[in-house]
Amino acid sequence: MPDFRPSLNGVLRVMSAKGYRVFHNDDQAFDLNLVGIRTQTLVPNRFDDWVTVFYRSHGRWIYNAFPATTDPGLFWLGSPLNDLGTAILKEGQYRGMYELGKHKGYRALRQKGPATVIRDYDEDDRLTFDSGREETGVFLINLHRASRFNESLNVNRWSAGCQVLCDPLQFNYLMEVCEKGRAAFGNSFTYTLLHERDFAQV
Repeated sequence: MPDFRPSLNGVLRVMSAKGYRVFHNDDQAFDLNLVGIRTQTLVPNRFDDWVTVFYRSHGRWIYNAFPATTDPGLFWLGSPLNDLGTAILKEGQYRGMYELGKHKGYRALRQKGPATVIRDYDEDDRLTFDSGREETGVFLINLHRASRFNESLNVNRWSAGCQVLCDPLQFNYLMEVCEKGRAAFGNSFTYTLLHERDFAQV
């Protein structure tokens, strides 16, 4: 589990400081906020980041944080699927980025709206965030799980740029929450990616 654990209050402060939209419908539950947090750790292949989901229900916040990766694993860093390099999702807020759909045959959040990625092109075992090579589009940067059987310790092939939860039980819970969100507000989900350093600035 990552050393840094984001609190709801911390996430809300960072979102406010950045001017990002926070969904807070008090009249109907499951107006979801999906927020990832990339930690300071730059060692690839670990589930050392977070994916959080929170919403208002009966006048209070419901908040969950799941260990995840927001970065590609070692396999795809060394074997890019794209000639320009392996995709790393750039921090920011992406309105309507996801919809409930399929990833490799199972229920997951599938990218439907544009997002910006940084291309790690040097095929080494380090994450390169300052390459200057950026692209915006739909690259199937999905949000899904690793193994369906047990919690995964290493990213390896599980992410080529996707946001990936390591625990299948936590992922299944997140999908149930998203199903309720879709029933209440439609099949469109905004995703926001923050960085651990943002929390020291608010």
